[in-house]
Amino acid sequence: MAGSEPMPALIEVDGLSASYGRVAALKPMHLRVEDGEFVTVLGPNGAGKTTLLRAISRLIASRGRIRFKGRDITALPTHHLAKLGIVMVQEGRGLFGEMTVYENLLLGAYGLGHDGEKIERRFEQVFQLFPKLRERASQVAASMSGGEQQMLAVGRALMAEPKLLMLDEPSLGLAPKVAEGILDTLGELNRKGLGILLVEQKAPLALKLARRVYVLSSGSVRAELPAHEIKSHYDLARFYFH
Repeated sequence: MAGSEPMPALIEVDGLSASYGRVAALKPMHLRVEDGEFVTVLGPNGAGKTTLLRAISRLIASRGRIRFKGRDITALPTHHLAKLGIVMVQEGRGLFGEMTVYENLLLGAYGLGHDGEKIERRFEQVFQLFPKLRERASQVAASMSGGEQQMLAVGRALMAEPKLLMLDEPSLGLAPKVAEGILDTLGELNRKGLGILLVEQKAPLALKLARRVYVLSSGSVRAELPAHEIKSHYDLARFYFH
């Protein structure tokens, strides 16, 4: 419609920075994810990728502004962000190892309150995406393989009905075929409209799914570009070291 306001980004950070003591782990940066967009953050170890997600999630102190669908959420704590639909799968998965698959998933639905029907629908959607979790529902999480645990970590995040799903290195430590299967599932979720912000070291897998890429190095954004413009590791390396 002529003269209509543009839709605000799903999430937008402006001047976001974070430090560990006197070390600037993340220098002031801008990043956005549009509604339903798949964005990947690439960079070498120590680039600030994990710090970025933790700063957005309010898991660490940071400076700068964060807006979600146009609303300033800078001061909100992590559990309020989850209720809004900003959910993160941390590196290392963060599962409760002595609890069952079902119990871990149920914890993910905490923000849905006591709406039993909605919770059951979420269970069914997660089990359709990850049939192995249905098979392992009564198994304790610690006894599962690494790939199954990563499925559970993603499934638990999905139980919260995210609008933006942020993932930190979901393929870390997984066999290539297992990692590809999990990332393919993320692609399926994105095609259904879920916004995704993915931090990943396996660049070819991530680039296959992403629409846009931010390349981080030494805590700064070195490039923001369409994913199809990165065709080789050489393309990435020139951003890392320029």
